Amino acid sequence: MSTEPLLVSSRDRRTSSDMGFPNDAEDGIFESNEHDAHASDLVTAIESRSLSRGLAQRHLSMMGLAGAIGTGLFLGLGGAIQTGGPLGALLGYAIVGLIVCAVTFALGEVSALLPVTGSFVRHAEFLVDPAFGFAIGWNLVYGIALSIPSEITAICVLFTFWGEDINPTVYIMVFIVLTFLVGIAFIRILGEVEFVFSLLKVLLVVFLIILGTIIAAGGIPGTPAIGFRYWHNPGPFVEYVVPGNLGRFLGFWGVLTSAVFSFAGIESLAMAGAETQNPRRAIPRACKRIFIRVLLFYMLAIFIVGLLVASDDPALDDQSGTAAQSPFVLAASTAGIGAIPSVVNAVVITSAWSASNQALLAGTRVLFGLALKGQAPRLFLRTTSWGTPYVCVLFYTVFMFLSFMSLSSGALTVFWWLVDLTAAGVLVSWSAILINHIRLKMAMSRQGIPDSRLPWHNWWTIYSSSFSLFMCLLILLTSGFKVFTKGNWDASSFVSSYLDIPLVLAAYSIWKVLKRTKIQSLKSIPLDDAFQQVDDYPDEPEGKSEGWLRVISWMWD
Repeated sequence: MSTEPLLVSSRDRRTSSDMGFPNDAEDGIFESNEHDAHASDLVTAIESRSLSRGLAQRHLSMMGLAGAIGTGLFLGLGGAIQTGGPLGALLGYAIVGLIVCAVTFALGEVSALLPVTGSFVRHAEFLVDPAFGFAIGWNLVYGIALSIPSEITAICVLFTFWGEDINPTVYIMVFIVLTFLVGIAFIRILGEVEFVFSLLKVLLVVFLIILGTIIAAGGIPGTPAIGFRYWHNPGPFVEYVVPGNLGRFLGFWGVLTSAVFSFAGIESLAMAGAETQNPRRAIPRACKRIFIRVLLFYMLAIFIVGLLVASDDPALDDQSGTAAQSPFVLAASTAGIGAIPSVVNAVVITSAWSASNQALLAGTRVLFGLALKGQAPRLFLRTTSWGTPYVCVLFYTVFMFLSFMSLSSGALTVFWWLVDLTAAGVLVSWSAILINHIRLKMAMSRQGIPDSRLPWHNWWTIYSSSFSLFMCLLILLTSGFKVFTKGNWDASSFVSSYLDIPLVLAAYSIWKVLKRTKIQSLKSIPLDDAFQQVDDYPDEPEGKSEGWLRVISWMWD
C-alpha cells in the first residue's frame, strides 16, 4: 500500500455530527504533500470516511476501568500477598501504580495531539521509526490473537465453579458468537456493553472493600477482629526464593511483575482515537480519571486483602481459576457469608468476557492502522457501512477457535505455553508509549514549539516518562529472575519471560532491512501538520451527563 498522505478533506469526511467535527470545519481542506510520508500518520481520509465516532468520553473512562479491573484484582491479589507479604505487595502495587500513572499521562498527551486508529503503534512510526511501529504493531496483533481465546477458555473454567453438567463446547461457542457480534456491531454498542460491565465491576470492588473492612474490624457476629494480626505474624514481608533480607526484597520484586499484568489493558485506551467523539478532550480526561480510580481501587483492595488473609495461608495455593481462589471469597467463607462466592464468580465471568471484547477492539484497530500504513494487507481496510473493520474482526474470530484446545489436556498445555510467550508484551507496549512521549517532547523542544500548543500537557511528564521507561525496562529484563537462582531453572519460564524481546527486535530488524527505514531526526518530524489539524478541527462544546447518569457520573466526569 502506498504511503501517500490521505488527509481529511471536506468531500471525504462524514457529516460533522457523525465525525464529531464542528459545522464550521466542513469547508476546511488539508492540502496533501505527496513527499511527506508522515502525513498519513495524522487522521486520514480513509479513517474519516470509513470509521464512525461512536465512543463518548464516558465510554473511554469506563472501558479503561474495565481493562484494568479484572481477574487480576478479583482473583490474583492473594498470589501477590503470598509472594511479597502484605507490605511487600502494597509497595509493589504502589510502584507499578505510579508507572501506570506515567504511562496513561504520556498516552493522553500524545493521543490528544494524534488521535489516530492504532494509537501508540501509529505514534511509534510518526515519532520514532516506521520499523518500530511495525514491530510494536505486529507484536500486539500476535499477543491479542492469543489473548482472546485465552479469555474464552478462562470463562469455561469459571463456569465449572457451579458444576460441570454442561459440555464446555457450549460455553466456548456461545462466547465466540457473543464476542464476534459485539466486535462487528457499531462501536457505540461495544462502548455501552463495556460501560455496563464496568459499572458491575466498580460496584463489586466497592462492596468487597467495604465488606473486607467490616470483616477485618470484627463487624460480623461471631467473627473476631483481625486488625493487623497478619502483619505481625507471619509478618509484613515474605522470604521468597532465598532466606533473609535478600529473600524479602525478592518477594517484593516478584510482586512487580504480577502487578504489571493486573493493570494490563489500560494501554488500549486510545486505540480507537479516530472513533472517539472530541478525542482531544475525551482521551486526556479519561486518562486522568482512570488512573485515580484504578489506583484507588487497587491500593485499597490490596491493603484490605493483606488484612484478611495470611501470606502462609494454604488456601492461597488454590489454582482453580474460579472464585474459590479469591482472597475476598476466602475471608467471606471464613466469616460464614455464603452468597459471596457465586456473586464474585459471576462478575469475574463478565470481566473475562469484557477483556476479550476490549482485546478485539484493540487488535482490530491496530491491524487497521497497520494496513493503513502498508504494513499489513489492504484487505484489512474494508469496513461495514456502519464503520467496523469487518475483515479485521473475522481475522481475530478465526483465532477464537483456538479456545477449543482447552478440551484436550495436551493441546491445552501447548496453548497456555503460546499465551505465556506474550507475557512481556504489556511492558513492551508501555515502553513504546513512554518512548513516543519522550520523542514528542524532545522534538518540540528542538523545533522551538512550546508545550502550551499541545491540546493537553503537564510540565512534569517528561521526567515521569523517563523514570518509568527505566523501570519498565528493568522489570522486563528481571521478570524471570527466579529461573536464574539455584535449583529453580525452568526452560518454559525462561522462554515465556524473555522470548518477546527477540521477537520484537527481529520484527524491527526485518522491516528496517526490507524498507531501509531510518530513525527520524527530531527536526524532521512534521509536528506542524499535527498542530494544524488541532487548530482546524477543534472539539465540540462539552455536554453534561443527564438523568440518572448524573448520580454515578463521578466515575468518568
